[in-house]
Amino acid sequence: MGSSPVPADQAARAQRRILVAASLVCSLTLLDSNIVAVSLPSIARTLGAGFADIEWVISAYVLSFAALLLAAGSYADRHGRKRTTLIGLVVFAVASGLCGLAQSVLMLDLARALQGVGASLLLTAALAIINHAFAKQERAKAYAIWGAYVGIAIAGGPIVGGVVTGFFGWRWAFLINLPICIALFIAIAAFVDESRDHEAERLDYAGILTFSTGLFLLIWALIDGNALGWAAWPIVERFVGAAVLLVAFLIIELVQKRPMVDFTLFAQSTFLGSAFAMLGYAGGAQVMIFYLPLFLQNAFHLSPAMAGLAMLPFALPMFLTPRLGAGLARRYSGRTLLTVGLMTTVIGNLLLWALAHSSLSYPAFLLGMLVAGAGAGLLNSETTKVMLGAVPAQRAGMASGLTATTRYIGVLVGVAALGAVLTQIASRRWRRRLPRRRRCSRCSGAARRDVAGHGWQHRRQMLGRTLNHAEHLVASE
Repeated sequence: MGSSPVPADQAARAQRRILVAASLVCSLTLLDSNIVAVSLPSIARTLGAGFADIEWVISAYVLSFAALLLAAGSYADRHGRKRTTLIGLVVFAVASGLCGLAQSVLMLDLARALQGVGASLLLTAALAIINHAFAKQERAKAYAIWGAYVGIAIAGGPIVGGVVTGFFGWRWAFLINLPICIALFIAIAAFVDESRDHEAERLDYAGILTFSTGLFLLIWALIDGNALGWAAWPIVERFVGAAVLLVAFLIIELVQKRPMVDFTLFAQSTFLGSAFAMLGYAGGAQVMIFYLPLFLQNAFHLSPAMAGLAMLPFALPMFLTPRLGAGLARRYSGRTLLTVGLMTTVIGNLLLWALAHSSLSYPAFLLGMLVAGAGAGLLNSETTKVMLGAVPAQRAGMASGLTATTRYIGVLVGVAALGAVLTQIASRRWRRRLPRRRRCSRCSGAARRDVAGHGWQHRRQMLGRTLNHAEHLVASE
């Protein structure tokens, strides 16, 4: 009887190691994209790249990452979550080294696409490892700690990126991943036991092909929609292609004996409600991690580095609130906590709108960031916990792929929608401020032109490209 506490203590320490290692793996995929976003101007100067070229440094990563999440989850279930994480770390490390050594934009973009492949393996497998390692009653605390790690990575990325790029150069924004990947490889190999879905006989290649290609086209359309125009033929083609492939995926999965996605999950109110909550979190809270720095720089005339520091009132609640949520989870249901998180986020967003509309100073704006950050922090961990908790443990890889895919679709739709709103508001204000008749500096000849619309087209193009760039920086999210 006296020796029984020792094994229990050892088991608790083993679980903590697994949780820390898996949380750091997830954080790596998010931290990397945030660091790189700050380095884009330096990359453009070094490689002599134009805007159309440099934007794909982010786009290539987002496209391959998001499109392969569900396939990566199925691979992890079939071949083992530990093995998948180790493969992902090797792929991610090799791709990071290639990014750091790139001598051309094309080489950098290809390496970033490979990095996205590694990231998709890492995120889904690491989430599945956590879900498998903790019993249902222990997951609230585990995902609270996971949410704190991820919150730090999301909000702290721009600050770290600015320091690394400023002191060591942009190449180290990629090369810094090499020692991190080595350390995580050792930790995963030493601390994590292998787990897999023993009922999974083979990969669903038809489902992987139709879903990944369809989601690829959907994300590509969302990325370029504001810049090219939502009615532009290339955007329409991508949306139509995505719809056809995703419908084909649905049909394929419904006739499969063991589908890649178990659509019966959506008949569960808990899973369906948490999926909608995830979309709400991603589209209403996580997108603020991108839009708030832009607002802080423009409204309060802060430098990028100072805007990153000014984000702390939003970042700190994202780190602290998940720990509070773990305590509340012992007394309240996931439905209650998700409702509280969504309502807190709505209140925070309304406060941000009211304070910005009133043109108040930064100390007043700080209040809105604190409330919005608290809502985002609660939803960040709680949405993941509830979605994964509604799925059988042996299909944790599939569940984590669904969770991450839902999150990224919400982020991209949110950025596209808010970008469209920003475009319309900016267009009306610029139209009112433009003089009706003046000389157009972009046109030859001395004849005066009525260039109110002409000048607006130049400005609209510029804004569209800026918003397009904004969507790619969301990989942050």
